[in-house]
Amino acid sequence: MTGTPILALEGVSRHFGAVSAVNGVSLAVAPRERRAIIGPNGAGKTTLFNVITGHLPPTAGRVLFEGRPITGLARHEIARRGVSRSFQRNNAFPRLTVLENLRLAAGGDGRGSWDLLGPVARLAVPLARAREVAEAVGLGDRLGEQAGRLSYGEQRQLEVGIALATSPRLLLLDEPTAGMSPEETQRMTRLLAGLPRDVTLLIIEHDMDVVFSLADRITVLHQGEVLSEGTPAAVRADPRVYEVYLGTAEDA
Repeated sequence: MTGTPILALEGVSRHFGAVSAVNGVSLAVAPRERRAIIGPNGAGKTTLFNVITGHLPPTAGRVLFEGRPITGLARHEIARRGVSRSFQRNNAFPRLTVLENLRLAAGGDGRGSWDLLGPVARLAVPLARAREVAEAVGLGDRLGEQAGRLSYGEQRQLEVGIALATSPRLLLLDEPTAGMSPEETQRMTRLLAGLPRDVTLLIIEHDMDVVFSLADRITVLHQGEVLSEGTPAAVRADPRVYEVYLGTAEDA
């Protein structure tokens, strides 16, 4: 890798008592890269995301974003630096419309406003961003629909849209196709493939078809440690990965 990684983990560990969920993980993600993190259940993938985004402090090691340490910063501070994420569960406000959910996210990026009753001119930029993102995630014709009335697949699209609306430079997606039908999975894969490359993507995903179609590089976690890392072809050919993960029916 040439230049400064957009994200670097240096010996990151996270222990819960005697249990080591993440143990000495180091990795570097280049700007514009699409990196997938895979591994069996309990490998530490979501815990790693929680450490990166400030939901959990690391027991050891540090996290750097664009060359600057973010370890110890509050979640909103990390988000305002340009890191956004989605979760395995939907976090949209179910009684608000698609447009309202996206407008709130766009207004909370440090450049807009949370003021629901403010002057229309001050809301213009977040509203424009919300409409732009809605089109990007395939919900341009659903702006007036309450989030809770969307189909499951559409709710997952909205979840990605909420993360995108904050104009992140690094987007973390935690199993964006979990629970989807094959048709919904294909739609989500096309959506993610169409994201602009100026948004660096770090994705946890259990569907290997999605992983191998999207990822430039793959990091494999096993028992909280990096087992393998490389291009999709290199990871697929690694017998250790096949033994602990690809050769089983377990989900990530």
